[in-house]
Amino acid sequence: MRVMLKVCMNTEKTNDAIRNGTLGKLMQESLEHIKPEAAYFTTDHGKRTAFLFFDMQDSSQMPALAEPFFLDMDAEVTYTPVMNVEDLQKGLSQIGG
Repeated sequence: MRVMLKVCMNTEKTNDAIRNGTLGKLMQESLEHIKPEAAYFTTDHGKRTAFLFFDMQDSSQMPALAEPFFLDMDAEVTYTPVMNVEDLQKGLSQIGG
């Protein structure tokens, strides 16, 4: 299932991680592990935020993907199922009427 992983990171923790050089390493390792189709970085409600879109094979992946962000960045993490255009067209074709 295609999923959007939203990671809102604690500002103090990320400030420290930037200063000590660990934020780049955490993001690199996470991206290598998650292998997102797309990754976007911005702010959301004043917090550094990452939006990662990837194919989740099994819900048992959730802890391993989120824990580095919880442990190292005191992040708020959410998973949201999402569709691309092809998924939407396939879904709409299944609606009777």
